Amino acid sequence: MVGNVPVGGDAPISVQSMTNTLTTDVEATIGQVKALEEAGADIVRVSCPDPESSLALAKITKAVDVPIVADIHFHYKRAIEAAKNGAACLRINPGNIGGKNRVREVVKAARDNGCSIRIGVNAGSREKELLEKYAEPCPEAMVESALMHARMLQDEDFHEFKISVKASDVFLTVAAYQSLAEAIDCPLHLGVTEAGGLRMGGIKSAIGMGNLLWAGIGDTIRVSLSADPVEEIKTGYDILKSLNLRTRGINIISCPSCARQGFDVISTVEILEQKLAHITEPITLSIIGCVVNGPGEAAYTDIGFTGGSAGYGMMYAAGARTGKTSNNDMIDDIVTSVEARAALLETERGDGE
Repeated sequence: MVGNVPVGGDAPISVQSMTNTLTTDVEATIGQVKALEEAGADIVRVSCPDPESSLALAKITKAVDVPIVADIHFHYKRAIEAAKNGAACLRINPGNIGGKNRVREVVKAARDNGCSIRIGVNAGSREKELLEKYAEPCPEAMVESALMHARMLQDEDFHEFKISVKASDVFLTVAAYQSLAEAIDCPLHLGVTEAGGLRMGGIKSAIGMGNLLWAGIGDTIRVSLSADPVEEIKTGYDILKSLNLRTRGINIISCPSCARQGFDVISTVEILEQKLAHITEPITLSIIGCVVNGPGEAAYTDIGFTGGSAGYGMMYAAGARTGKTSNNDMIDDIVTSVEARAALLETERGDGE
């Protein structure tokens, strides 16, 4: 458990991100966490490099709903402070925070305050003995490091932990997680670290994490982008939606457009993505430029619009035609139809609860 969020087993794959504000700027950090909450973040990580940051967690955790993970790299006291100040999880590398006595103190603080722990192993920061043994980053070195750290926690009879073995190289990342999944039965936190900017980082993350998720490996994900952290949440959900693992929000099926299109597909999709960004209910929407593929796609989506001729297209709901609408009115009509569908799903979900 990370706060009230289950990780592992049959729980949904959780999506998380990390703030990039100064943690000591409490107002800015709270604002960013709330923006991530609104985007659908299940878990948010906050860096605690100094005592002031650890202390700021007390105000931050009280002001937000999402569980907060405290990112600790070296000093064991930051972990203890973070646990006392409301962190739901501690991201540590036990080998970096000192010997067994310090690990024991961190474990006690985690246990006393209901914290879980993430063992975070990165290809770029390995122990001296593993550097000497393996010479270069490799899956074997990362897995050996992860298992060594897991034993440290298990020796303290602490089992509320998950593990990550991240690298910026997709192939190294995938191979490390595959080996780790075979070696230990615990929740795994997936990520391709330092993946890059919005476009390339999203592609690398989709390839790396997509391969692992397809194979049934992974329990929580973080897309690491040099971009607004909200984009990490959006990309994370898009990866999960493409694999039918999570269904939050609109899933738009749209054609790339060609000379047959009866309206400007590309600009229409861009506008709809903006106008429907507030929808959280799982809804599929097909936007197809012509009748070649349009009716077939609409038959399998909740809402559909297929371009026709003479400035009109056909609207669909649950696979059935509902009537014509003009190209001038289609965006408003589509938004209205989607919002009505979302309201119905929300009502049905509320009745079910």
